Amino acid sequence: MVKKQKKQRPKNLDLFTIRLPVNAVVSILHRASGVVLFLIQPLLLWALYLSLSSAQGYASVAAQCQQWPVKLLITVLAGAFFHHFYAGIRHLAMDVHWMTTLQKARFSSRVVLWLVAVTMVGVIWAIWVKGDYVV
Repeated sequence: MVKKQKKQRPKNLDLFTIRLPVNAVVSILHRASGVVLFLIQPLLLWALYLSLSSAQGYASVAAQCQQWPVKLLITVLAGAFFHHFYAGIRHLAMDVHWMTTLQKARFSSRVVLWLVAVTMVGVIWAIWVKGDYVV
């Protein structure tokens, strides 16, 4: 009976030294943003129900949305939504074999990150500076 020799490969257990390609970062963030959006749905549906139930419920939700922790939560959720949206469009485009070469995939990943950044500047301005995102 021949015994297999164990391969002596170097092991890197320090995860902070691993540099992922931009494609992997966008894909991982796409999955993470989907999980965040899925888990927050009950709270958002409850707030929607409360705001549509009565004028007092709407006033209560609108007052809560003016507090800084809620504004921060809304900002994070907007970031997750827009990243998931843009990266989802990128994934759908790749499913129909558009931008599938490595160079084009890296370019589309950078475009997704750029679009999210530009959109988030507008969202942050609307929520924190202008402050009238709730009517």
